[in-house]
Amino acid sequence: MLNTLAGPGRAPAGRSLRERGDDGNAALSKRSGILEFAVLGLLRESPMHGYELRKRLNTSLGVFRAFSYGTLYPCLKTLVTQGWLVEETAADADPLAAPLAGRRAKIVYRLTAAGKEHFEELLAHSGPDAWEDEHFAARFAFFGQTSKDVRMRVLEGRRSRLEERLEKMRASLARTRERLDDYTLELQRHGMESVEREVRWLNELIETERAGRGERLATGRDDNDNNQENGGRPGDRGTA
Repeated sequence: MLNTLAGPGRAPAGRSLRERGDDGNAALSKRSGILEFAVLGLLRESPMHGYELRKRLNTSLGVFRAFSYGTLYPCLKTLVTQGWLVEETAADADPLAAPLAGRRAKIVYRLTAAGKEHFEELLAHSGPDAWEDEHFAARFAFFGQTSKDVRMRVLEGRRSRLEERLEKMRASLARTRERLDDYTLELQRHGMESVEREVRWLNELIETERAGRGERLATGRDDNDNNQENGGRPGDRGTA
């Protein structure tokens, strides 16, 4: 529960502004890491220019709907500096796509071999941060590129985290039910039902993985990625 007595610029009791600032920096760093992960994952599918990449982030990964060019381009520059991406003009990527006279050539971002290796290392991570709300959404979006054992650990970790949350919500509601008005009570119930739905959904996904159906879906996605790397030729397999 937020401390409603804390006004603008005032830290809640027992915490300094410096401590709050440290938490804010940590949250910003975590969110930037999620964005970098998603950018690398999308560019693993195919090279893209900035506008196309932002559109994919907004439409395919709803967690990034609020991101702007002002956030994306510094991220891209950082990834280029790290050697995980390279910048090319559209003409470099496709000589037939030369820009019209007087128009600036679009910059296309392509994943390097080092970038692909780094992304695969990130995919292999299945620690507790992969279970959190924003991390999980981004990780799940790339489950088609993730190994089965990692998918299972992430799904089971997410389920465990939500079951803990649900238990706390039920205990809190039992303690405060008599003090809540009808609307607040309904809001609490709605939150619990949302968590319960996600737990049921996770149970179904875990059973699907155990039955092997998830592996076939992921294999199909890998085949599609390999075809893209080879110019879309059916039957071609990409090299690691």
